[in-house]
Amino acid sequence: MAFFAVTLFVFGSLKANPIKDVKPNENLSAQIHEMLSSNSFNVQNDLVANVRFTINKEGEIVVLSVDTEDISLEGFVKGRLNYQKVELQNIKEGRLYTVPVRIMA
Repeated sequence: MAFFAVTLFVFGSLKANPIKDVKPNENLSAQIHEMLSSNSFNVQNDLVANVRFTINKEGEIVVLSVDTEDISLEGFVKGRLNYQKVELQNIKEGRLYTVPVRIMA
């Protein structure tokens, strides 16, 4: 089975608010990793994608784009993430996130 790695990079404005013990971006990354972790890809070369998404007011991921050359990876990511609820405090509707996804051979 292929090893799956997900890293989360957040693009958006940062405010000078004090940071609490819970790091929401790390929490979001862990939730996305869990959603994508079980897969049946059997690849010879690494598969990569950059996933752009936002969180709607119901706390669901809305996938905006999956930039990849592999159509099966695109469908997999959209199917696993789109409209999946995530648990975050102080969700800011409309903030854009980009997650690089890699399935390693």
